[in-house]
Amino acid sequence: MAMNQARVGLLVAAALVGLPLTAAAQPKTAGQKAEEPAPGAEPGAQPGAQPGAEGTEATEPPTEGGEEPATGGGLEELCAIDPDACKAVDLEKAAARELEPEMYAVQQIYALRRLRFELNLAAGLTLNDQFVSHPSFAPSANFYITNVIGVGLSANVYGNSPSNFNFQTSRAARIGQSITEYQWNANANFLYVPVYGKFAGFSDFIFHYDVYLIGGVGAISTRPIAVVDPDNRTFDWKPKVAFNVGGGLRIFFNRWFAVTAEIRDYIFPDELENQTIVSGVDEEGVPLAQDPSTWLAEEVSWTNNVQAQIGLSFFLPPTWEYRLPK
Repeated sequence: MAMNQARVGLLVAAALVGLPLTAAAQPKTAGQKAEEPAPGAEPGAQPGAQPGAEGTEATEPPTEGGEEPATGGGLEELCAIDPDACKAVDLEKAAARELEPEMYAVQQIYALRRLRFELNLAAGLTLNDQFVSHPSFAPSANFYITNVIGVGLSANVYGNSPSNFNFQTSRAARIGQSITEYQWNANANFLYVPVYGKFAGFSDFIFHYDVYLIGGVGAISTRPIAVVDPDNRTFDWKPKVAFNVGGGLRIFFNRWFAVTAEIRDYIFPDELENQTIVSGVDEEGVPLAQDPSTWLAEEVSWTNNVQAQIGLSFFLPPTWEYRLPK
């Protein structure tokens, strides 16, 4: 009986000693799960604390995911990770310097033209002459000094085909329209690219394009087609000075291959057939109608040959590297 009473007394003494130690437990460390407050308790109150009780200290709520907010950091932690960097660089001075970052908000140009050659093979067709057409093969070569400015050479090798409209008009009205056939054309040109961009096509394919302006000076070889008096008149080819101005659209399929569409006006002073036949004979009895000096009109006619061209362009070299400012 005495032994049982002694055991009960030891248990009571142990409970009285352990109660204050439990109340003074250490706060939780990082990684431990926060205890949920009792129903009705104020947010931030310690577990077991009564609302409004004095002497209770609110703890900082954990961040999302149950982690404690990060503390510390700075140059000390960086030096602890890489001590050699702290020795080579004055981090305090480097952190205080003014930064001038360069932001590239516009996408890099898909196909640069600067210091590249363009070889173009095109086919042309006259748009504004109802009496005779002048289909042509039109090769050209250009070199771009900058990304928007270039110089080049172009040529045309012509074919000639009088239209059915010209034949029907001459037969019905008994009027012969003076027409001209072209042999060749060569030009030195200046190019300027004011617009370039991209557009979407075929659902998700991106086409890059540019719009260019072109102008130049050169020569063209032409001769009249004998219509008024073909029995006596024949004409020789003669080169004339020619000017050209126009513009075009270039659509890139990759960085070195493109399709071009161009309209250009070739302007030159042309010689036309004389619409009248001189009657009479000269001192030797030769008919004046056979005198070559009477075959051409006295006035020179300025001609506009508006030509549409479709072609393929090849850029060389096919690749390049961007050089960005440091």
